[in-house]
Amino acid sequence: MPDAATATVLGFGGRAPPYVLEILSQAIHQNDVQEIVPERSSSVELELAKAPYRCFLNGYDKSAAKASGGKDLLLYCLPSSWAEFVATAATEVSQVRSVLLSFDSSTVVAVYDASQCKILGSADVLAALRGDVTAQQTLAIAALKALTELDQNAIPKIGENEKDVVVVVGGGGREHALAVALAKSPLVSKVWVSPGNGGTATEGGKIENVPGGKQDNVSIIALTKETNAKLVAVGPEAPLVDGLVDALAKECPSVLVFGPTQAAAELEASKAFSKDFLQEHGIPTAKYRNFTDVNEALAYVESLDIPNDRQVVKASGLAAGKGVLLPTTKDETIQAVKEIMSDKAFGAAGDTCVIESFLTGPEASCFAFCDGKTAKLMPASQDHKRALDNDEGLNTGGMGAYAPAPCVTPDIHVAIEAMCQKTVEKMAARGTPYIGLLYAGMMLTPNGPYVLEFNCRFGDPETQAVLHLLETDLYEVMTACCTGTLDRIDIRFRPNTAAATVVCAAKGYPEQYPKGMEITGLDAANAIDGVKVYHAGTKLDSATTRCSGGRVLSVTGVGPVLKSALQIAYKGVDRIDFIDNNKPGESFLHRRTDIGKKAVQKKLRIGVLGSTRGTALLPVMEACANGSINAEIVAVISNKASALILDKGRSLGKTVTVKALSAKSLSREQFDAECTSVLMGAGVEFILLVGYMRILSSPFCQFWAGRCINVHPSLLPKHAGGMDLAVHQAVIDAKEAESGCTIHQVTATVDGGPVVVQKRVSVVAGETAESLKAKVQPLEGPAFVEAIEMYTKGEVISYADAGVNIDAGNKLVDLIKPFCKATRRAGCDADLGGFGGLFDLNSAGYNASDTVLIGATDGVGTKLRIAHSVKKHDTVGIDLVAMCVNDLIVAGGEPLFFLDYFATGHLEVEEAASVVKGIAAGCTQAGCGLIGGETAEMPSMYAPGDYDLAGFSVGAVQKSAILPQNVQAGDVLLGLTSSGIHSNGFSLVRKLIEREGLSYSSPCPWDESVATVGESLLAPTKIYVKACLPLLKDNLVKAMAHITGGGLLENLPRSLPEGVGATVTYHPALPPVFKWLKEASGLDDKEMMRTFNCGIGMVLIVDKANVEKACGLLKTNGESEVITLGELVAGPREVAFHGQLS
Repeated sequence: MPDAATATVLGFGGRAPPYVLEILSQAIHQNDVQEIVPERSSSVELELAKAPYRCFLNGYDKSAAKASGGKDLLLYCLPSSWAEFVATAATEVSQVRSVLLSFDSSTVVAVYDASQCKILGSADVLAALRGDVTAQQTLAIAALKALTELDQNAIPKIGENEKDVVVVVGGGGREHALAVALAKSPLVSKVWVSPGNGGTATEGGKIENVPGGKQDNVSIIALTKETNAKLVAVGPEAPLVDGLVDALAKECPSVLVFGPTQAAAELEASKAFSKDFLQEHGIPTAKYRNFTDVNEALAYVESLDIPNDRQVVKASGLAAGKGVLLPTTKDETIQAVKEIMSDKAFGAAGDTCVIESFLTGPEASCFAFCDGKTAKLMPASQDHKRALDNDEGLNTGGMGAYAPAPCVTPDIHVAIEAMCQKTVEKMAARGTPYIGLLYAGMMLTPNGPYVLEFNCRFGDPETQAVLHLLETDLYEVMTACCTGTLDRIDIRFRPNTAAATVVCAAKGYPEQYPKGMEITGLDAANAIDGVKVYHAGTKLDSATTRCSGGRVLSVTGVGPVLKSALQIAYKGVDRIDFIDNNKPGESFLHRRTDIGKKAVQKKLRIGVLGSTRGTALLPVMEACANGSINAEIVAVISNKASALILDKGRSLGKTVTVKALSAKSLSREQFDAECTSVLMGAGVEFILLVGYMRILSSPFCQFWAGRCINVHPSLLPKHAGGMDLAVHQAVIDAKEAESGCTIHQVTATVDGGPVVVQKRVSVVAGETAESLKAKVQPLEGPAFVEAIEMYTKGEVISYADAGVNIDAGNKLVDLIKPFCKATRRAGCDADLGGFGGLFDLNSAGYNASDTVLIGATDGVGTKLRIAHSVKKHDTVGIDLVAMCVNDLIVAGGEPLFFLDYFATGHLEVEEAASVVKGIAAGCTQAGCGLIGGETAEMPSMYAPGDYDLAGFSVGAVQKSAILPQNVQAGDVLLGLTSSGIHSNGFSLVRKLIEREGLSYSSPCPWDESVATVGESLLAPTKIYVKACLPLLKDNLVKAMAHITGGGLLENLPRSLPEGVGATVTYHPALPPVFKWLKEASGLDDKEMMRTFNCGIGMVLIVDKANVEKACGLLKTNGESEVITLGELVAGPREVAFHGQLS
């Protein structure tokens, strides 16, 4: 556990029980817990921020908590099902048990049982945190007993061969996806698909097509009996509308059937019924009329003011997804009615015609699991119905989909789930309980979410995307739906995961298209990490898979964000083709190229905090409305109910969240947490402080770091801290020649965050505070607009934005120097901030003639995260050695020996051996011996699969040769090339990779000679020892600087004396990786040179007379290139760079 008291919330998934939230809130607000860490507990963060809990996960300063006896808390939710236990036992259960059996009194362990809605042991968790030994022991005993019962319940299942058989009805991509998901369950032995397709025929494992399979009632009943199936999952709507569920209930009463009865399926079978149902029960839907007489329908159309009241015309019955017409004029609307009712274009489905108002807004496909009493909503998805790019062409069954849909915010999700819940309740009340999957087609209108229509089954192709987000065992979810126990299981979805599906259709679809083409590239596509190819219109012809329908394949990509998921999906699509050997060279595959494009390019969702009139918000509102910035205001919050800025929020429409929150009796952190819960619910991504008269808490600033900006009425850093007229008066009193406004990022330091935009005005003679305000205030709104535009375009992202502040690091060094100096003893001769710590053996009483030992320690930093991700561990050990020994030679010393420290949550022997192998390789390069180390396995501190490294190296140097020495103006700077990024700056690098939609397995965009991004980034740090030692022994070097975090501009001055500066007149062209980083981040030359090594990993300072000899020795000892960077000059101890990074 960390030094600060921590509460770990483990295994709650989508649950956030009020009792647990209250414990966590009190642990933060009234106890010594400083941080809450949710692990597989996705709902905790948002629910905990809401009233009455009002709590952030972290950012609280309780540095003395541990010292005063504060305890850690481990709060574990027992698995609610056998499949969940199987999936988590190896990690979560063992983690809890290891803490319990360590008998570590510094950690309180409590177990929550969702079936009883209580913490086992009935002891006071908060009392245990405050030191009540009896309460802690009671909780521990109850927890250990619960874990033991889990193990005992598992014993009978070990080796159990009786597992369930499942039948999946249908033959499309949806059914292929359902079969794959069901087959993953440890409770399922076999999945029969009837009729299936070419994909389910070759999927293998538990999945098999029924020979000659059909999906009519008689065939499915016979198949269910023959296979002794436990569950039948019905994919398409037709069997449901034909009463398959009713027939199975009669003929196979013990079999569970996932799907609604014929009466409940009326929600899809009859649009007229569903519209009447929605209207009757007050569920928002478009204004409509149902007609069975064509003349009445035409008369109704004639009475309407079209196009001001545009209509949608629908065939009420099932029409294979094609019975919805979208006319734009009155004539077209009349023709649509005739087409459906008179011409019978959709057969009997058009006997009843529904005419409804045309709604505007984004559409969303929302799937809810239902058990007749309860509805639980899955993450929303969005599909693409039109055949061609830019939503052009004819309607189709769907050309692609993605999930989660960013337009469905947490608040909208709650609203839609409530609509589904109401539907289930009202269907039960009318005697037709709804069991199965309720698919609500939603329109997110300016007046809120409206139901367009209901479907009684999973959507296609949305299913192929959404199921990849489901973490809970699908078989257990379906079983719970069929047994009325949905409220007893936790339906969890994978956090930080997106899925995108691209449909590969036959050329000509949805009109006439060929069949029988050979499908190539299936294996190559499926071999791509993150790709799964689902089949729809395919058949197996001997060993060849051929096209047999219009929508042939659905290629799904899964990634951490939608952009990467789409890239992965299209990478899979690019491997596939449909060919006809009789027409060589011609492709018969059609796909859209813009699936998910609008979501990736969606508007930035802005939240506003304000206390006053909010005048500066008006230009932002105008810019959002006219499209000059790709953003929209979605929430306006004030701490004052009378603030006029709330009226500006209300003027934006009903879908904008507008709230006044009271801060009465609340701490700053509690009020900020409640604000954050409202902002999160509205899906806010970026915050503007517009006349906000409150100081923000540290947890708020940490939560919204890099995503919250404020305007200050001066040119910061001048005149920070004041407000309004007082600031303008301060400017005048200081006799400033100019003033203006500053947009800056918000940090815990008031007005101290990084500056984003500044607008300037002149301060003239006779200026008053009021007149200066009148000149500055009109600039504030445009400045906000400019800052938002910069953010949406990603023009600049700094190292500080990635969570690393160079200046703060320098300040920290200055602050702690006195403390370190106080610990000096005889022999210590180093100031904090140098490259190595020196120890004089002679001064310490040892008889060591003229020898000083040098110690250096370092780690590899967040570069390890990349090694973890790509599972490549053999190079980070070289990084570890390099970061230490390169610091040693800077002091003039030769590395003698090295020790390592390897800490992990769960020891993987091969992984650890690979790391140590790299360390040994680094030691060989440095010429030092690996004489020992420590391996620490600590499951309570590190998550399984995580590890961290630290290295320690000792070197020796003659006292007379300690560097730097005799450094003076005129000396020459020689640069040695780096091997890449080395081991600094990876917090920023990782953030850029994520923002650009890349993964570590993506093809490397800056270097075609390496296969992937991860391989390039893991290039090990260069070790300079063997090249530089000969120069040290010949006394050719006056000083050296290892170019690490802070770059050339921050590290070189550390080797210079007072009164001497450095002038860099030449810098080689940026290596490709740094060129890419510069373009992706938008950093200028200065920020690049104080963030990365930019291709120079070591700098040597030599006398001008020795340059030629030094260069020769370096090249003799392996340096292929030595670069003359510039020279030293008299002046401030800093680096002046003259030129450009090309």
